Amino acid sequence: MALSLGRLFGRGRTVVPLVRLSGMIGVTAPFRTGLSLATVEGPLNRAFAMKSAPAVAIMVNSPGGSAVQSHLIYERIRALAAEQGKHVIIGVEDVAASGGYMIALAGDEIVVDRSSIVGSIGVVSAGFGFEKLIDKIGVERRVHTAGENKVILDPFQPEKAEDVERLKELQQEVHAAFIDLVKSRRGAALANDPDLFTGAFWSGARAVSLGLVDRIGDLRSVLQERYGDKVVIKPVGNERGFFRRRLGIGESLAGVVVDRVLGAIAERLLWNRFGL
Repeated sequence: MALSLGRLFGRGRTVVPLVRLSGMIGVTAPFRTGLSLATVEGPLNRAFAMKSAPAVAIMVNSPGGSAVQSHLIYERIRALAAEQGKHVIIGVEDVAASGGYMIALAGDEIVVDRSSIVGSIGVVSAGFGFEKLIDKIGVERRVHTAGENKVILDPFQPEKAEDVERLKELQQEVHAAFIDLVKSRRGAALANDPDLFTGAFWSGARAVSLGLVDRIGDLRSVLQERYGDKVVIKPVGNERGFFRRRLGIGESLAGVVVDRVLGAIAERLLWNRFGL
């Protein structure tokens, strides 16, 4: 016998869809993508399309990553909220830092655990220099370009001061855009703290006092407080076929293994920055 939604969830109950956004943002390995607009747009569209839902809940747990993908996800959430007239409640689990915090800014209300890690409003670029290594092992680097800046910051060549300065200028532009977004979303709630935009990060409790987030709590309790004790939280995720999800159909086994190992290392290093 087919069950109606009314019988399944109970008449008079409020259903709130929940989308989980967890992991590193952007490409984590050559053929592996973490959180990106492409991977989250489907669940977000389905969540906001639930006409009877007065709000959409989003759980964020991310140490950051791509500034572009972070902003695209933020923009998509805000666009859907405006189109569908939905209130957006963001819950933070372990961490919402850097790009993870940028996504959290899409919430009309941001709820954190007292021990969540929040902030890291800054931009970073990191890499390695191998020029001494290739000299030691007797490898000759051969690069031919059309355009004098095509090999800027090449890890196999000595670092140039002018290249670093160019990178810093780019970082300053991205950082300024991030700061403007924080100010536009958090407004007068922000504390006048000199460390606010230095890339520092704080506990959830401290983030509340700084105005970066709204309150301490857990998402379920906040939803019950707002919509009643019988509120139904409906998880919405990516839908993939059983065999493709389990067996990785369409992907070579060797490629999957190498790709996932590289991705796991990159992501582990980012989480480790926050002691997680």
